[in-house]
Amino acid sequence: MQPDDKFVQAVTEDNELDQDIERLCSSKAEEFKLLGYDAVNGKDIWLCVSDKYSKIGTPQLHEMVNDILSLKVTQYMNWITMRMYKGL
Repeated sequence: MQPDDKFVQAVTEDNELDQDIERLCSSKAEEFKLLGYDAVNGKDIWLCVSDKYSKIGTPQLHEMVNDILSLKVTQYMNWITMRMYKGL
């Protein structure tokens, strides 16, 4: 395997992981919609979950998956409220 092949393989794996994370976030957004929170989308879920990563750094994959799947509506609503107070 050539060095370029390793790079292409790494990029492909990263794209697949990004797609998997995106699907998880969309799934969580659908769960919130079933609970009556219709304005939530996958991007909002990711922004909420990844907000704490700016402080602690990039976590391992299993930690990201856990953070997404265990996100509660109250955590999300608190995050939205704080963003509104900060004017973001």
